[in-house]
Amino acid sequence: MSTAFTKQILQAIILLIMAVIPQLAPSQQLDAAPPERPNILLIVSDDMGFECVEANGGTSYKTPRLNQLAETGMRFTHAYSQPICTPSRVQLMTGKYNQRNYIRFGVLDPAQTTFAQVLKKAGYKTCIAGKWQLEGGLEGPHHFGFEEYCLWQLTRRPSRYPSPGLEINGKEVDFPGKYGPDIASDFICDFIKQNEDQPFLVYYPMILPHWPFEPTPDSEEWDPNSQGAGGSQKHPEFFVDMVNYTDKMVGKIIDQLEASGLRKNTLIIFTGDNGTATSVTSMIDGKSFQGGKGSPTDAGMHVPMIANWPDKISSGVVNENLVDFTDIFPTLLETAGVTSPDDLELDGRSILPQLLGKKAEPREFIYCWYARNGGKTGDEFVQNKTFKFYRDGQYYNIVRDPREKSPLDVNRLNPKAQENLSNLKQALSKYDDTRVMLPEPYPKEVSPAQKNPKKNKQKNSQ
Repeated sequence: MSTAFTKQILQAIILLIMAVIPQLAPSQQLDAAPPERPNILLIVSDDMGFECVEANGGTSYKTPRLNQLAETGMRFTHAYSQPICTPSRVQLMTGKYNQRNYIRFGVLDPAQTTFAQVLKKAGYKTCIAGKWQLEGGLEGPHHFGFEEYCLWQLTRRPSRYPSPGLEINGKEVDFPGKYGPDIASDFICDFIKQNEDQPFLVYYPMILPHWPFEPTPDSEEWDPNSQGAGGSQKHPEFFVDMVNYTDKMVGKIIDQLEASGLRKNTLIIFTGDNGTATSVTSMIDGKSFQGGKGSPTDAGMHVPMIANWPDKISSGVVNENLVDFTDIFPTLLETAGVTSPDDLELDGRSILPQLLGKKAEPREFIYCWYARNGGKTGDEFVQNKTFKFYRDGQYYNIVRDPREKSPLDVNRLNPKAQENLSNLKQALSKYDDTRVMLPEPYPKEVSPAQKNPKKNKQKNSQ
């Protein structure tokens, strides 16, 4: 056999082996598991301002579970909501500033797209539990993308705390002798147990710690047979117990994520819907602080925000960048790897790069349009971390004057204040004539509650 022929045979054998081996070896491309989509838990406390969290310097309340989230995650120092409930929830759920889609207090326009609708369409299981207050009847939560719900003030306004009346997946259910926040948190824990093998979104707009200020099951004065105090704000001493119980409910759900083996694959974002009630005075950084709910000042809009995601978000990070509620929607979508629909124009920007420690361009300002009862005009301003400029020309240094009692004289500004004023005026001009007046979806003479058959009402004595 010639040397040349032998060489040809060897080359053929080598080529054959090279062709066969890849077929025998496991294919990374074919066999590798797709990346596991993260779960998302968005928690929004009710009437709990920045000063209510110990990690922020507050000393009037005990918030060990929130402190732990901050210590092992990222704490924001400049997060802003709207001044009151519905405006914040509409902005949060739709990712749009109120001047584009706000109708009036207690209403979410049925034509709006929510983050739950987008994530549900992308394959996420979706759940909401807590406070609704957005009308729409028993099908409202389903319409807005939530497959499972357990809510207060959907079709009626009974007690929210002792012996609550709730709406659960299309039925009105009463719970004599029970505590509303316990029912809502139990519902979330059950949802987590039932969906351990698929990605989910849990939106937890908490009932706590909004007035009426009443004892919790951890208070000495707790009476499970109480029917609730209605609109009472006369006992702010119970607000302390309610904030502490808020922290307990957050911990309860975190513990369920741990028990289900899902904690490491779950992004948790905690925030508040607006400032603390004006009847509450707290201590923060050694100073007395009165709540400012309903006011477009820091006391009404500066809220706690904490993000936690093990092995993704570094521990103990303090983020001093500006964030507002329009940023939540795009953040949730990017976290889930979901592209925003082409026809959906969001006002916010994703903060996921910031959460993950990547290079990002933080906001230079936040914008606010606020009118509790809707209408053509409202409080409108832009602000950065130091200065704030209103549409009517009022200009404030909000670091020196956070309650906005002394507007700056625009004719006597130092160079820094003058430069900021020019920048803020230019920023506000982007929103000139952008108010959209939407039609009333629920005529007041026929409320959604009146449209729902009473046969759906049940009592639950468990």
